[in-house]
Amino acid sequence: MAHHAPWPPAHRSTQVAGRAAAPRPRWSRFTTVLAVLAGTAVVLTGGTTAAHAEPTIPEIERQIDRDWNRLEPLIEQHNAIRQDLAVKRRRADALSRRIGPLQLQVDLAMNQVSGLAAEAYKGESISVVNALLGSRSPGELVGQLELLDRFASRQQREVQAVKALRDELAAKKAPLDEMVAQLSRTEAQLAARKKQIDAEIDRLQRLRLRLHDAGAGGPLRPAPCPAAYPGGPAGAAVKFVCAQIGKPYVWGAAGPNAYDCSGLMLAAWAKGGVRLPHNARQQRQVTARIGRADLRPGDLVFYYADLHHVGMYVGGGWVVHASRAGVPVKMKRVDDGPVNSYGRPG
Repeated sequence: MAHHAPWPPAHRSTQVAGRAAAPRPRWSRFTTVLAVLAGTAVVLTGGTTAAHAEPTIPEIERQIDRDWNRLEPLIEQHNAIRQDLAVKRRRADALSRRIGPLQLQVDLAMNQVSGLAAEAYKGESISVVNALLGSRSPGELVGQLELLDRFASRQQREVQAVKALRDELAAKKAPLDEMVAQLSRTEAQLAARKKQIDAEIDRLQRLRLRLHDAGAGGPLRPAPCPAAYPGGPAGAAVKFVCAQIGKPYVWGAAGPNAYDCSGLMLAAWAKGGVRLPHNARQQRQVTARIGRADLRPGDLVFYYADLHHVGMYVGGGWVVHASRAGVPVKMKRVDDGPVNSYGRPG
């Protein structure tokens, strides 16, 4: 990508100060990030016009770079939240399946208790007592009383068993209900945020079209890609990523027809049998840290202090990356952008 300006400090400090004193709730991973997304949306929608009446092409390019570097962290945060939601949704489904048989037990037990209540209402228990009172001898009366005691004990045990089953079901179902409710709220918030991100991308697209015709901007493959195949899983990954050059950037996409930056790395290394998360920062966390001198084709190059962008090293000082909306997957020099670190999957 072109020259990139950092996030303006004024916006960052204002948001951090606004949240510093708030306690972190149980679902803080979702709510904190969503609060950041909401706050940053205000930044994105304001101050987007150039200062000059007739901005030059370099000025507009720098403006696009600044705005995109505000937007791309939101995209990567959205990807991370979406992954966490998918995991929690699977957990909720699994818990629901485990609770199903217990729910059936409770229903059957409740039917049995209802039957006991119906017997008492019809007077069948009273008729047993009347029969006892009509016993012909003291020995027969003792035997009948023992029988009545056993009958009452059986009823009590059955009622207690139903109560225990009901309490067990309630204890297991409460966290499931809470999880499902939170998932629904978070998914609704993400859907709203997605509309804002899409609108911002459309704005940047229109701004870019003021500068160039579609497809302009230089060759996408200025050097051999890859410079050399390393073989093994890395060879499969680097061969795949080079084959994606020219495909469009679509945020949140992981192929096969479009990609964002972390989605391209995810799809490429999947060809090598390595599973990566759909988030640049998380990809940094799960890859082995290496030095620049150790770079080889297939390694990942992470950019910016907040790790919101990633590309794949393909040798010869080049990386392949999905840079931003309106620009297809292409090669660039590894130092074209503020390098944060390097990682090796596998």
